[in-house]
Amino acid sequence: MTTPRTVLVTGGNRGIGHAIAARFVAEGHRVAVTARNGSGPSGSVTVKADVTDGDSLDAAIAHVEAELGTIEVLVANAGITKDTLLMRMTDEDFEEVINTNLVGVFKVVKRCIKSMIKAKHGRIILISSVVGLYGSPGQVNYASSKSALIGFARSITRELGSRGITANVVAPGFINTDMTRELPEAQQASYLSSIPAGRFAEPEEVAAAVSWLASDDAAYISGAVIPVDGGLGMGH
Repeated sequence: MTTPRTVLVTGGNRGIGHAIAARFVAEGHRVAVTARNGSGPSGSVTVKADVTDGDSLDAAIAHVEAELGTIEVLVANAGITKDTLLMRMTDEDFEEVINTNLVGVFKVVKRCIKSMIKAKHGRIILISSVVGLYGSPGQVNYASSKSALIGFARSITRELGSRGITANVVAPGFINTDMTRELPEAQQASYLSSIPAGRFAEPEEVAAAVSWLASDDAAYISGAVIPVDGGLGMGH
């Protein structure tokens, strides 16, 4: 990115979110992360927030903007899983995942666009997943929430494209994070066999795609879905 920006990454305390925040810090941006616990990478400001709680987001965003300036780049990364087959999935299992992964994105994006509209500049990047379009057994709730982010980003693009604001989706495949490492070895091997690249991605590879979408170079890209999945989804 050619211009130093104020960046907010939700769920920036671990995994992909932590790598994204670290990348922006390394590039010289002013970076804040939200976390329910833990903290972001060195050089970032961590604010406690729960994306499902509007009041906590209001307080967090006010704190970030007072300390670092108005938010110009928002990376909506916070998400949860509650995997189980549909027949066993409770109403709460479904609603909690939708509430964090979709409603939480709505709440944080809505609160950040006001200053972007005023500045006539903004980058909104939503972290989805290959399963949002590919599908995955046991993940009806998660896949639904991640698929919905595409319609969300494309609607923002149509609403706010003329204001210098872009909205894009990054859809990671299987990434070398704690969540993937906790899977049984046989399951990991099964997943690996279906990935043309023959390996899991590093979180930094997702961060590189996010960094590019946030940059001045990507000013004419909006409403796009960028897969970082080693060829697994093949554009599905």
